[in-house]
Amino acid sequence: MYRQSKKLVNDIERAINGEYSAIQCYANLANLALTEKERKQILEIRQDEMRHFQQFARIYASLTGRQPQPKMMEACPDAYLEGLEFALQDEQKTVDFYLDIAAETSNQYIKEAFRRAAADEQNHAVWFLYFFAKQKQR
Repeated sequence: MYRQSKKLVNDIERAINGEYSAIQCYANLANLALTEKERKQILEIRQDEMRHFQQFARIYASLTGRQPQPKMMEACPDAYLEGLEFALQDEQKTVDFYLDIAAETSNQYIKEAFRRAAADEQNHAVWFLYFFAKQKQR
């Protein structure tokens, strides 16, 4: 049981760092967007990431009794097309990671939080794929 809860805390910490990194990256990506519509959609995605970050931080604090110390996972590309591809791939990997967390915990609140976040991440991936495909056609 201890090892399982330690893994859960480590996974949540990794999720927090991923959300923190996405928040930073998507701010830059929004500034690179070629249209106002794309910029607004990327900022809406960023809002979702902020909500996930806050929710995961609350879960982390309730499990550990301390606030997380988020860190950047990896730098976001500076070019728009590369940034879209990076975001798309990251969102897809995150879907699987969050579904794994949901499957491995018996805590219903945590399970539902990560299932919902996984659904959001899948939606984000579709948006990034759309923007990426549009860019490739230009």
